[in-house]
Formats: sequence, C-alpha cells, structure tokens
Amino acid sequence: MADSGVNPTAAALLGLLHEGPMTGGQLMAAAERRLAPYWSMTRSQVYRELPVLAERGLVRMGKPGPRLSQPYAITASGKRTFSKWLAENPGRDTIRNPIALRMAFGQLHSPSQLKNLYASANEYHTEALAQVREQVKNAKKEGETYDASALEFAVAYHKAALTWLKTAPVG
Repeated sequence: MADSGVNPTAAALLGLLHEGPMTGGQLMAAAERRLAPYWSMTRSQVYRELPVLAERGLVRMGKPGPRLSQPYAITASGKRTFSKWLAENPGRDTIRNPIALRMAFGQLHSPSQLKNLYASANEYHTEALAQVREQVKNAKKEGETYDASALEFAVAYHKAALTWLKTAPVG
C-alpha cells in the first residue's frame, strides 16, 4: 500500500473539506466542533498546512472573501490522497498528559500543589466529560454514527482520567 504522504493534521483538513469549501477559520471551527474532544489542532498548524496542500494540488483556493479570507476546496487528487490515508496503518498513539507528567515528579511537589493539581484536573475532566456526552447525544440524534463513535472515545478517556485521579497519591 502506498503512503499518502500527508500528516494527520493535513489529513484531518482534507477530511473536513469533504463537507464543502471552507476558509482557515471555518476549518478551525469545524475541527473544534468535530474533532477537539479527541484530536487537537492549532490555528498555526491549519494555516501552515493549507498552502502546502494547495501547492501539492490537494486543495484549490477559491475567490478571496471578506477581510481577504481564503476559501479552500478539496480536489479530486485530495480526495484520492485522503482515501489512501484512511487505508494506512494509523500507527501508535502518542500520549501527552500534562497531569501524568507532573505526577511523575510528585515527590518534588508540596502537598498543597498536588491537591491543587488534582482538583484542577478533576474539574477539567468532569466538565469535559459533560460536554462530550452532550456532543455524543447530539451526534446520535443527527444520525452521525461515526462521529458519535469517535466521541465515545473521549467519553471513555475522561471517565478513565477521573477514575485514575481518585487513586493518585497525595504525598
């Protein structure tokens, strides 16, 4: 199987452009709405990838709109490349959890620092869990089975994080 030659951020942009032409800002909003619970993309990544995708002929630039916003549309070549990317082995997960990293150095924290760290993480995961559960409910209501399934990963992640935090050593 041939390598698509696109990184996951570029592939995510190509996937989102299947919905129709979008500007960089609209792509960021779509990524935030659809992917953020389990996949992060920064504005700088999006704006760095779009010209590369255009240069490769995977997207085409449309007529600039208000405030010089530049719409992009996926090309036939972009659709083929995205299909290749979908068929590739996704590789291994990259885990980067800032709480686990800090916990690894827990012996260097004061007890109050640990307490605040855990409280903050607990609050974040509780709120994120409620939000993503709502997104799952809406996706199911709209018949978006695959979106709902991907979002269920985020539900399980936040539930696991909350369970893990209950076992965290306090000093």
